[in-house]
Amino acid sequence: MKKKGIIAEKDGYIIRFAEAEDAQAYYEQNYCPLDKEAARLTGSKEVFTKEEVVSFFLKSMEDSDRYFFLIIAPDGKIIGESVINEIDWDLRCANFRIGLYKQTERGKGIGTWATEVTRDFAFEELKLHRLELDVYSFNPRAEKVYLKAGFKREGVLRDAVMDGGEYADDILMSILEDEWRALMKGEESHGIL
Repeated sequence: MKKKGIIAEKDGYIIRFAEAEDAQAYYEQNYCPLDKEAARLTGSKEVFTKEEVVSFFLKSMEDSDRYFFLIIAPDGKIIGESVINEIDWDLRCANFRIGLYKQTERGKGIGTWATEVTRDFAFEELKLHRLELDVYSFNPRAEKVYLKAGFKREGVLRDAVMDGGEYADDILMSILEDEWRALMKGEESHGIL
């Protein structure tokens, strides 16, 4: 499948495939340094070198088992990413992750929209059977977004991560293609799509 172009637009925001030319802006707009809350919620470190970020960015684009989307604000700046990775084509399953880098962009529904767009891409375009993710227990806003998007809790890795010196859980969630189809049917019948 060709990994190029826009996959969704809403209110001036765009979700599109990452391109090699984006690597520099991706680093400069989001990793100088990474927002403390973004690092906390994603389990990432705050400081990266330009070489680390650009190298990872370009490698990610070449990975045949990864679909790497950028979330672009109306002003053209990269504000986040949405990724389908660790694809097992035989089992038709994959991992999903998303990150909004700027505090100012959180709480506006952008993450919900990007989650739904990426979920739909996974089932419509990639024909996956299962899409899974994990979310930390100290990120209830994200868990609520995932539940709204049809993901279901499947398990909890108790005390699996640290948050400010305290143990926290890692919550495992997934959505199956039949659940996604039922969700789409319900949304269509309510005129949402």
